[in-house]
Amino acid sequence: MTAELDKNRIPQHIAIIMDGNGRWATERGLDRTFGHKAGLDTVKKITAECARLGVKYLTLYTFSTENWNRPAYEIEALMGLVLSFIEMELFTDNNVKFMLIGDIERLPKSVQDKIHYMENLTKDNDGMTMVVAMSYSSKLELTRATRLIAEEVKQGKLNVDDITEQTINDHLWTYFMPDPELLIRTGGELRISNYLLWQCAYSEFYFCDTYWPDFDEEALHLAIADYQGRQRRFGKTEAQVESEASPLNNK
Repeated sequence: MTAELDKNRIPQHIAIIMDGNGRWATERGLDRTFGHKAGLDTVKKITAECARLGVKYLTLYTFSTENWNRPAYEIEALMGLVLSFIEMELFTDNNVKFMLIGDIERLPKSVQDKIHYMENLTKDNDGMTMVVAMSYSSKLELTRATRLIAEEVKQGKLNVDDITEQTINDHLWTYFMPDPELLIRTGGELRISNYLLWQCAYSEFYFCDTYWPDFDEEALHLAIADYQGRQRRFGKTEAQVESEASPLNNK
């Protein structure tokens, strides 16, 4: 499938909801934690492939604020996997910068320390940026941004009439990167589960039945090829978009 991709139309930001780890394990008679371990191998493969294709930002929904309600043993296992996942080789071998978005203060101290260490270690990598959404909730993110903006208004640093979409963007955890062009969800579910609600206003959605541990490079290529077959209109008509893309208008 790689040869069929238009290298000039690779999404610069791909966001992924990595769903299906638990069901993958359950269908094989295994504990759910084995699914998360298998999913970790997929993260490594997809990260390397996205970097190779020229994707600039890859955002992975790793652990939501709602996931704190899962059984304690599963949360503990997930935190252990996070520590093993944040390994130097994955980022140094692929020139990938590591960043995290979410309520980091809720994470165990050992995980926080490893996150800060990897962010500092990879800060000068200038290839792709992998963004891990952990202890993340889009509603929490928007609530936090609203409070920050309200505080600036209260202190007289910002006028209410000067609040724009860019003002909100600047107060989100994702302030440093563009919105996703493509959102992929594996595992067969057809929802975005409180993930990047503001940022995905004009993202293209791609849902597949493949469980995350089985999502490989070919599956990624299929998702990107599907994206490339769509016309992104942003409120305009099809005729307007085609006219703007015409070579006659680029002279």
